[in-house]
Amino acid sequence: MNPTVAPPPTDFDTVADVYDESLPHHVVEHYLNKRLAYIGRYAASGPVLDVGCGTGVLLERVVDAGFKGVGLDPSRGMLTQLRARRPEISTVVGDGAALPFPDELFALVYCVAVLHHVAEKGAVRRTLEEMSRVTRPGGYVLVWDHNPANPYWPLLMRRVPQDTGGERLIPTDEIVGGLTAGAARPVECRQLGFVPDFTPPRMLSAAQLAERVVESVPLVRRLCAHNVILAVKDGNKHS
Repeated sequence: MNPTVAPPPTDFDTVADVYDESLPHHVVEHYLNKRLAYIGRYAASGPVLDVGCGTGVLLERVVDAGFKGVGLDPSRGMLTQLRARRPEISTVVGDGAALPFPDELFALVYCVAVLHHVAEKGAVRRTLEEMSRVTRPGGYVLVWDHNPANPYWPLLMRRVPQDTGGERLIPTDEIVGGLTAGAARPVECRQLGFVPDFTPPRMLSAAQLAERVVESVPLVRRLCAHNVILAVKDGNKHS
């Protein structure tokens, strides 16, 4: 029997032009607003780093909310989309597992829907440790990624151009372990999001209400779309 060959990772340069059209705009807008509200509570002062910013649609909102944001992504094609729209936003081509920044530079470092593309356990661990390294003591590290317990992800991930089958949904304890190894202490681990991409625009308000109900029920919210882990940087383990 031939060994199973893992699918290659996504070449984001080849999907950059269509990436932002892969999900309905009203659903994307819902999650952008949700994430911005969360980020805004913890980006009180100092620069913010978006690790794996992609085409930068969330980073744009962060900057427009008054924060100094920097976007990092390994894909030049994805960053080209952001630079074309907002050339004034600082962007860096780089790898989350080897961030090209000095220690303790940022007040908040976040990644959204990134780690399941990183996938490989060692690279996930290094990315989390690197995110912690470049965060100031007292600052925050935020990871917002797909929840493996949500049964809809395998269906959706077969339909979007950025998913090739080489992705891996990362469990919460693995994220917590990587953050802790980087001297970032998790202070909140929760599940959020329950509005599916097939929600028609006329039903968005009802879906948002259902989402708020699901998020408030402890046993049911385990099935929400996203794991959200917030950690505070207690000190510099690299000093």
